Amino acid sequence: MGTPLPNTKHLLSEIEVQYVKGVGPRRSEALRAIGVATAMDLLYYFPRRYLDRTRIYKIRDAEAAVLMTDEVTFVGRIKSIRLVRSGRGRNMMFIRLADESGTMRCVWFNAVQYFASAFKEGELIAFSGKVTAYQDQPCLIHPDYDHLEDEGDEAFLHTGGIIPVYSTTEALRRVGLDSRGFRRLIKGLLSNLGHYEFPQDPFPREILSVNSLMRLYDAIEKIHFPKDEKELGHSLRRFKFEELFYLQLLLAIRRNLIRHSPGPALNEPGALVERFGKEVIPFKLTEAQRKVLHEIVADLKSGHPMYRLLQGDVGSGKTIIALIAILLSVENGYQAAFMAPTEILASQHYATLSRYLSPLGIVTSLLIGGQKKKSRTEVYSDIESGRTSVVVGTHAIIQEKVKFNKLGLIVVDEQHRFGVMQRMALQEKAGVSHVEPHILVMTATPIPRTLSLTVYGDLDVSVIDEMPVGRKKIRTALRGESSRDRLYKFIREQVLSGRQAFIVYPLVNETEKSDLKAATQSFIRLRDEVFRGFKVGLIHGQMTDTEKNDIMLAFKKNAVNILVSTTVIEVGIDVPNATVMVVEHADRFGLSQLHQLRGRIGRGVHQSYCILMTEDKFLDEEKIQTSDEATANRRLRIFASTSDGFKIAEHDLMLRGPGEFFGTKQSGAPPLRLANLIKDRDVITQARHAAFKLAEADPHLRDKEHERIREVLMRNYKDSFEFLKAN
Repeated sequence: MGTPLPNTKHLLSEIEVQYVKGVGPRRSEALRAIGVATAMDLLYYFPRRYLDRTRIYKIRDAEAAVLMTDEVTFVGRIKSIRLVRSGRGRNMMFIRLADESGTMRCVWFNAVQYFASAFKEGELIAFSGKVTAYQDQPCLIHPDYDHLEDEGDEAFLHTGGIIPVYSTTEALRRVGLDSRGFRRLIKGLLSNLGHYEFPQDPFPREILSVNSLMRLYDAIEKIHFPKDEKELGHSLRRFKFEELFYLQLLLAIRRNLIRHSPGPALNEPGALVERFGKEVIPFKLTEAQRKVLHEIVADLKSGHPMYRLLQGDVGSGKTIIALIAILLSVENGYQAAFMAPTEILASQHYATLSRYLSPLGIVTSLLIGGQKKKSRTEVYSDIESGRTSVVVGTHAIIQEKVKFNKLGLIVVDEQHRFGVMQRMALQEKAGVSHVEPHILVMTATPIPRTLSLTVYGDLDVSVIDEMPVGRKKIRTALRGESSRDRLYKFIREQVLSGRQAFIVYPLVNETEKSDLKAATQSFIRLRDEVFRGFKVGLIHGQMTDTEKNDIMLAFKKNAVNILVSTTVIEVGIDVPNATVMVVEHADRFGLSQLHQLRGRIGRGVHQSYCILMTEDKFLDEEKIQTSDEATANRRLRIFASTSDGFKIAEHDLMLRGPGEFFGTKQSGAPPLRLANLIKDRDVITQARHAAFKLAEADPHLRDKEHERIREVLMRNYKDSFEFLKAN
């Protein structure tokens, strides 16, 4: 137990957790391992979910409860306990629970002796869980349980209301801190708050009032022990708002710093941009491109660093907009850097930019890791002297040896594939200009609004939501194995008419652990049997960069008709003559990946086709057996029904969740424990409005009524605050 404290009141955030009544040294060690170091940390250790036990069911109602999806609670006495060893070597435990209306079974599979010793015949107990039909009888499988006798009023901590369920670890359970233990501990602390000094609510009265927020003290109590769903909803909303508010405040501070920093002040587009429009590009910009270009030019002229996110579906013309921004920088005497996530994509961008810029007399250099030392040394010299106006490359651009003469603009393609620190390192290479360069971040992965307000909340956002004139809509079809012969016939017809095709597999090589077809083995069969007489190539991530570049160049020149590949081709590959994209085992791919793969075709004037190959069962929903198969089926049907990247992104976010949306979590942003970026859009909007309003009125948080917000920000989000301030 905790050591008694002196009579003077102590602030909860300053009391070590071991001195909280009921904790002590052993429990405090386990609590510190999960980040609970103080009494206030313990109060902020929120439940991970809740069980609604406001209604106690009679056992006679168990059969009807089988049809319910919600958990229910039964209270009765244990009539019998039976341990059984099954033929497969598993232990099973059966408990017969009885109340005045009847009896029912509770079952534990792989039951260890711990469970058997946890219960006694004749004791009064509450079992909670989803009622399931097992061996044609309603029963509870692995239910939560609460002992009710000899606990007095404490029994109702665990039964008969909305019950908090806490995350635990093996170390916590060993010292008695399962959910039941946490409920006792936190209830005890809340009951004794009069002995401590509770921190003042950091939110001033105006923020609480305008946003209809619970006071901190009430919200803490109700999030642990709500009286009903309404109280729980209000307390959860308070803490969701709090999480999102501090995140948005960090973004607002970052945005203010950018807007008040000096940046290259460029003049209106001049002769170079005019020549580019008249002599180099053989088409007119779309209305959406012109709107976005107007926004970017205004940023470049402002005298403050641009920090803008340019979203546009695959093939919407983002690169042309980036080129015009680069030209504007060059004709104002600045250099530009174009950074891509892979060497193959950097090489392709270099070829594209050189083709457009060379006729205008602009020197463009490529800098990638695979270059020979002599070539790299020459490029370093050209960049530092200023002879190179535009450098295209991968992370090789941010190496220490690279010194810019006068860097004015950084274009980052497919931003989510870079680490934040890499962008910072590139940003620091301004050279003799001594001003922070403009940054244009481009992505072909449409970002749902809730994510753009959080992950990219410090950037201005431009969207190209219109495809170039003449582009035909890609036809997408879902096909099963029974259609394979027709598929191969269709590919032959397309190639004979002069077109090209991609065939994408989820694996490089087949394995014993998987029944999936793979690119390497399928390539041999397709080349030697199915498409004999055609030129079939292979590309995958385990090849060297030189090998990948060579095969892509051959495909671009139509020296390869059919390219067998893994997802190494999902980003940035531009072959206008390719009209067929076949995705094998399409049910194994995410929506975002499928969208990127489909974007590799439909880039020319010919009709294009995306064919999703999968097992026949995905064509007949009645044959689907598992929840994973149902999710995959839903994913495929969503994708086949729309080509709108933003709709696909919204569905992808709902299916995968924000943590996985970009493949890796964004570093530098505070984690969200309660807020849900899909469900809590209204709270996100409110928190953003409040945070940006505060940052505008008091950018350094120096006003007396905001000093507690500053304290919380610096104490709880110090790493993020310093990161954003530096970035």
